[in-house]
Amino acid sequence: MEVVSSEVLIPTGGATMPGHLAKPATGGPYPALVVVMEAFGLNDQMRRITDKFASEGFVTFAPNLYFRQPNNVVGYNDLPGAIRLMGLLKDDQIVADMTASIDYLKTLKEVKPAFGTVGFCMGGRISFLTACRNSDLKATAPYYGGGMVKSRQPDAKAPIDYVEGLKAPVLAFFGGKDAFIPLTEVDEFRDALRKAGKAAEVVLYPDADHGFMCDERPSFHPTHSKEAWAKTIAFFKQNLG
Repeated sequence: MEVVSSEVLIPTGGATMPGHLAKPATGGPYPALVVVMEAFGLNDQMRRITDKFASEGFVTFAPNLYFRQPNNVVGYNDLPGAIRLMGLLKDDQIVADMTASIDYLKTLKEVKPAFGTVGFCMGGRISFLTACRNSDLKATAPYYGGGMVKSRQPDAKAPIDYVEGLKAPVLAFFGGKDAFIPLTEVDEFRDALRKAGKAAEVVLYPDADHGFMCDERPSFHPTHSKEAWAKTIAFFKQNLG
């Protein structure tokens, strides 16, 4: 499906947040996805995957959640820089900016009222957190989100602590070789969702590492990325229509 994309500015809490908007060139209305960046920032790779989701029949928006910081994109070889930027975010601000993204999508004539989130790395955590705290969301697909069950921010709850507010089904992906996310935390995440009675599928690829979806990282796994992509598209088509 042919896609048109552009860089846009949207209002959030008295500020103006940039982001990447992509949508099918014709037709609609379509369901919408907020695509959440990795810790490295809203880079060209994230724009490409946002466009790729749009090519499957979604209106997609990738917000630059680091926009309040200068020099807010770092290379994949700069993990300390990514950790520094990620550490500057606060959950309440994140949820407000994500809500602003959803509210922006609501204003587009090409969008029908069916919203989901999908994110990678830091964005996986944010995707799930937002689904727990925003009832507009009908589906969420977090990829290798760290800190789901144990907070990594001072004076902040872990996303799973908001699970009672979750209305959206979950499709979550993790890698068994991911040094950033212990398998015990994957198990705790799965068990907490089950205990709360939520509709969720947790997929663990034992031989995949953190970042297995990103074709610009050494951890890219061609086979599992293809499998996960197909599974994710089917999940959103089923739940968002």
